[in-house]
Parts: sequence; structure tokens; C-alpha cells
Amino acid sequence: MKSGFLEKLLARLDRIDPAEAQQLLSRLIREKGFLEQVFEALHEGVIVLDEDGLVTFINGAAQRFFGIHHDILGRSITESLPGLEWDDIAKPGKTVSRDIEVFYPENRFLNFYVSPIASALGGESFGWVMLVRDQTASRAEAESHLESERLNALTLLAAGVAHEIGNPLNSLDIHLQLLARKLRKLPPGDRKPLEEHLDTARREIQRLDTILRQFLQAIRPTQPSRERCQLHDVLHDTLRLLEPELASRDIRVELDLDDSFPTLQLDPSQFQQVFFNLLRNAYQAIRGANGIIRISSLASDYDCRISIRDNGSGISPEHMGSLFEPYRTTKSSGTGLGLLIVRRVLREHGGEIEIESQPDHGTTIHIHLPRGPKPVRLLEMNPEIIDIS
Repeated sequence: MKSGFLEKLLARLDRIDPAEAQQLLSRLIREKGFLEQVFEALHEGVIVLDEDGLVTFINGAAQRFFGIHHDILGRSITESLPGLEWDDIAKPGKTVSRDIEVFYPENRFLNFYVSPIASALGGESFGWVMLVRDQTASRAEAESHLESERLNALTLLAAGVAHEIGNPLNSLDIHLQLLARKLRKLPPGDRKPLEEHLDTARREIQRLDTILRQFLQAIRPTQPSRERCQLHDVLHDTLRLLEPELASRDIRVELDLDDSFPTLQLDPSQFQQVFFNLLRNAYQAIRGANGIIRISSLASDYDCRISIRDNGSGISPEHMGSLFEPYRTTKSSGTGLGLLIVRRVLREHGGEIEIESQPDHGTTIHIHLPRGPKPVRLLEMNPEIIDIS
């Protein structure tokens, strides 16, 4: 704490005997050391500043929040934390609360409030105290809750969509089949143009039916039908299904699969849908010749990972934040439900999806899955622990 703070305090005690003032000063120093220990034990950040905004104390939590690794005592808070303008937050006689986002040493959402330190003897304040709280976890929890509410709303909507759209589609398909039978009785010259229109109508109905099924699959709660299977086999089956499309686009698939990759307890049909969606996204993002999709797998003692990398157009930063939102898509004919389905399947299996992308440099998607339930693991003995038995 700066000497100026104590000088101002002692200036108000000029009527006290010097020996008694010295005892009071010693007591304050002891209490200062005690309070510093208390502040260091807090998970919240504590920063004490003088009336000019110069830092007189900062605890370890605040240093970790802001990535401060140097001595900032006696320096301006604005100089130590660029972007935090002291004149905008220091309001005499008022407590100010603000939310901020920091990007170093890690991305955090913080809330702080600045309050003046008032003198018990009256007059102007001695300085300021800033209390900083980490709200990253609570913010993520709020976003997860919001996503859950959004999916619940979509689930309620799904029942109405299935009834209002599904039934008319079935009726249209039946009537098109009746029309097709009658067209066979017409002369070939009259039949051909009508059959072309009929085929177009059938394709559009099939497309609407696909969109409806994807919508229902994305939001309808399902219970995985788990069985022990090799995920590599599921991948190979999916690649065989997509082989005609990959060949028509002249896209090469390179495999680098771990021979020690274990069998996992999962739903193979759901994971075929996962691979289908991810591989289709990969080849649709590739423009021009020399398209390559690289698929690799790796297993550790604790988890398994499959990575799908393409050399396509990549994903722009503004789209990265909305990849899992329904109907958010950059494709002219896309539904925006593919990644939503993928993430739901992975989370139902205890896994997660990780996406890395850069415009014009392709996209890499990592699928993380737990290897299975783990028994307890005995850790190495800490040499500092002494057996006193």
C-alpha cells in the first residue's frame, strides 16, 4: 500500500500521542498483512487503487484473470489493462458495475464493480476497490439453457410440422403415382414431356420429405440402440454409399486409421448418419480440381478421435459462431440441420465435436468419443507424503 495512503490517515490523527499513533500504525501494518492473505485466498479478483487510479494492491486471482505477470504496483490501471479507461468507470461517490470480455491469457467473460473507499472521518475517499468475478462458466450455462429451451420449442413445433406437411406430401405422392399409371396409356410422343414434369414434381416431393425427416431427426429425442462395433467399419460403409458422388466430383479420400482403434459401444446407424453429414459437408465445400478429404483416427487410453479434413473453401469467422443453429447454412439448398444432428448424436454417446476452419484453407472436424467406463487408477506416490504409521 502506498505511503501516501497512510500519511493521509495519520494526518487526521494529529491529536493522538505519537507513541499511541506508532502503535496504531503497527497494528494497521499487521492487519494489512492479514487482509492481503485473505484477499489472496479469494477466487474473485481484488484490485485496490488510489484516488488517481494507480494500483496499490492486486491479488493473484486478478493477475490470472488479466494475464498480468509483471509488477503493476504504482502504475495506472489504464496502462496495465489497455482498453479499460479509468475515467469512464471511476465515478466519485458512485459504485459502477460493468461486464467485459478478455482474450488473454484465455477467453473469459468477467464482471467487475468499482467502489470508492470512503473515509470514516468524512471528506473525500482514499481510493477505490475493484472486485472482479469470472462469469465464463455461468455464461456458458446460460447459453446451454437457452439452447435447451430452443430445442424444446422446436420439438413442440415438430409435431405440428409432421402433421401439417407430412400428410399432404403422402397424398401428393399417391396422386402422382395414379397420374404415372394413366400416362403409360398415352402415345409415346405425348407421354414424354408430361413424364418430365411428373419426375420434377416427384423429386421436389422427395426433397421436401427429406427436409421434414431431417428436421424431425434433429430435434426428436431418441434413445441410441447401442452395440459393440468397430467405427472404422461404419466409416467404410458410409464411404461406399458416397463413392459415386465423390467420383463424380473427382475427390480423393485418404485414410490414416489407427490399427489399434478399439471397438466401441455405440449406435452404428446413428454414426453412419454422422459420417454421412460430415463427409457430404466436406465434399460440398470443395471447389475445382484436386479435392482431397483426409480421414484419420487415433486412440489413447482414455478416448478416441476421428478427424475429417478437407481442402475446401473453409468457414468464415462470422459463420463459425452459428454452425449449430437450426436453418443457419451457407448452402443454397441446405437445411442447416446436419451439424445439429451430428452434435446431438455425439453428446448422446458422451462425445463432442470440435471444428477448426479458416477461409480458403479448408476445415477440420474432430470427433471425440470416450473409450469406455474407466475403473479407478492408482496414482504415483507423492514424495512429499510421509508414512507415519
